[in-house]
Amino acid sequence: MIHKVTVADVRKNFSHIINKVAYGKESFVLTRRGQAIAALVSIEDLKLIQDLEERLDIEDAWKARNETDEAIPWESLKAELDL
Repeated sequence: MIHKVTVADVRKNFSHIINKVAYGKESFVLTRRGQAIAALVSIEDLKLIQDLEERLDIEDAWKARNETDEAIPWESLKAELDL
């Protein structure tokens, strides 16, 4: 579950909120003047987000690669995709 919390409340309760994120696996959206400006997520959630982004980037690279008939050496493609 994602909780909304104001930046002012985060300042007042920083250690409590960080503990909820780190140990309770809760996520928070930080707001200022009613607008979402940032998020606090556990390191596990961050890693998951990064893994998903990487997979999507690789899928997009393969789709783009398949749009051309030009042969690209595997070593060049690995270097280009930073694999």
